[in-house]
Amino acid sequence: MNRNYLLIISLLTVGFSACNSTDPVPSQPYDNGVLVINAGNFLDNNGSISLVQRTSTTASYDIFQKENSRTLSGSLSGYAEVNEKGIILVDNSTAGKDGIEIVDAHTFKSLASIPSTEVENPRAVVKATDTKAYFTCWDATGDFSNFYKNPGYVAVLDLTTNKLTKKIPVQNGAESILVIGNEAFVGNTGSGMTKITVIDIATDAVKQSIEIGRNPELVGLDVNNKLWLYAGGEMVRLNTQTKTVETRFKITSPNASKSPSSFTLSADKKTIYFTNSFYDAADGYLQKGETYSFSIDAAAVVADKPFINRLFSGGLGVDPQTGVIYAGLVPSFKQAGYVLRFQPNGTLIDSVKAEIAPSTFYFKK
Repeated sequence: MNRNYLLIISLLTVGFSACNSTDPVPSQPYDNGVLVINAGNFLDNNGSISLVQRTSTTASYDIFQKENSRTLSGSLSGYAEVNEKGIILVDNSTAGKDGIEIVDAHTFKSLASIPSTEVENPRAVVKATDTKAYFTCWDATGDFSNFYKNPGYVAVLDLTTNKLTKKIPVQNGAESILVIGNEAFVGNTGSGMTKITVIDIATDAVKQSIEIGRNPELVGLDVNNKLWLYAGGEMVRLNTQTKTVETRFKITSPNASKSPSSFTLSADKKTIYFTNSFYDAADGYLQKGETYSFSIDAAAVVADKPFINRLFSGGLGVDPQTGVIYAGLVPSFKQAGYVLRFQPNGTLIDSVKAEIAPSTFYFKK
């Protein structure tokens, strides 16, 4: 047989095999890993988002600027994803310049922007349904004598049109928000309010309010589907079905000047981590403290044996896939911070250089 004929048959066979094979779909650049929400320096309006892969000790910096050739122009207060879209909350230091950026969660290319004329002081964002997000806002603030001068609100973002459809009035200083089943629970900060608000997701209307304690902060839902909060200096456990408080207790410490904050639940939802800190007047009011943990079955907590013997002013987060603890370290608001990673038992794994004020984390698949 002619050798040229054999060569032609071989090439055709290879070609048909290539056409019939199933090639793997390439991953988009931001499909995997952990997004670090860097608040930035509020007065410098230089918040940014970094991407850290779970097995890497380097980060991809300011990915929004990289993909859109512009900065976010503000401090960042929150991020969430809904049905392949990312929602970024931007809080500019100048009144009337806040906004919301909506991006493709796979590529981080901008899809739409909610202008400053429609939102003021956005604080936290959460998925409500597959086509809807909720985010809390303080509204316009006042001076130090009456900072939270207006009732807060929960803005309803329709992700089929990328537009706001409603503002649900809630308590002053609206801050933390968590969706449980068909309801959204809304906490508050700094305003002296003592109740949380419950919103019906189907109707986008307030159902009721629940007395919890001064400035209730939502912590999260534990393995028993009980909601934990920190309010009025106490840990509070709420039954979300009956809307009743089941238990409350103070976190005590040998140093009475220390204050608990940055609460987060472990991956198995059985342990709560938190920092306990104070400002040392003898050392230029430098913030000092440690990180602690307690079981959700605890009836009282004494913060005398640190889980991790250092303070993380940038906040805590837990990877739901691995249980690894992510902690934000903020040396100052004029230089890059770091993300330290710990095993669930508190053993340090490594650290990753982030950007200014790494504050919260979003764990992608």
